Amino acid sequence: MAAAPELISPRSARVLAARRLAKRNFRGKERLFLAEGPQAVREAAGFGETLVELFATVEAAERYAGIVGEARSAGARVHLADEQVIADISTTVTPQGLVGVCRFVDTPFDDILAARPKLVAVLAHVRDPGNAGTVLRCADAAGAEAVVLTDASVDLYNPKAVRASVGSLFHLPVAVGVPVERAVAGLRETGVRVLAADGAGADDLDAELDAGTMGGPTAWVFGNEAWGLPEETRALTDAVVRVPIHGKAESLNLATAAAVCLYASARAQRAVGGCRTVTES
Repeated sequence: MAAAPELISPRSARVLAARRLAKRNFRGKERLFLAEGPQAVREAAGFGETLVELFATVEAAERYAGIVGEARSAGARVHLADEQVIADISTTVTPQGLVGVCRFVDTPFDDILAARPKLVAVLAHVRDPGNAGTVLRCADAAGAEAVVLTDASVDLYNPKAVRASVGSLFHLPVAVGVPVERAVAGLRETGVRVLAADGAGADDLDAELDAGTMGGPTAWVFGNEAWGLPEETRALTDAVVRVPIHGKAESLNLATAAAVCLYASARAQRAVGGCRTVTES
């Protein structure tokens, strides 16, 4: 009979340290965060030396043997743990048996500007971590080259934000803690047109597309889920654009509006004469 695998103790210093990362102050102090589930762990393992440790139940280690192997190849320490340890570390109601400890992955804002991005999502005053992570995922899917979280927005490494990004956190540069004034000014200095997305905007997204004004480098500024963007933030941008409501819905939620805006820009930029076709021709 094979010997039972050795499991890490629930009182281990490694377990206690991982558990503390559910709190923002500990994440900031250690510059570490949690990535839960097979998708997030796989993406972290493939992103340089980001993945530091992996906690896995015996069942999950067998089911996701390939991911565990990638984690080891990436230099992460792998700990087998019982389900209670995983539940104690995890922030989800139904853990999937894998929890990774990762190094912070944010990018300095100046580095993003130096890369001269053509499509950027700026999250200003976004407080809901699920929305922040979902917008990051939308930006990744639309082909954006960067996301910026202002200093008034939620913590990028909040476990809910990490989960909602579904691995996109590891796919594109993300700057954090940037004052909105600095974000807008810096992007405009690099030739990016900055648009505020707001339901009360004077300009209509369809009209912008019809006018052919969306093909250049663009940054979209998205605001708070409940009250949108304050007037002082809207005043910083080049235009305030609303997504038209053709039916009877009162409004769109933040993530849906972000997806519509980002994809509209992506489509326009890839049309004949758009900034991507000019660059790639």
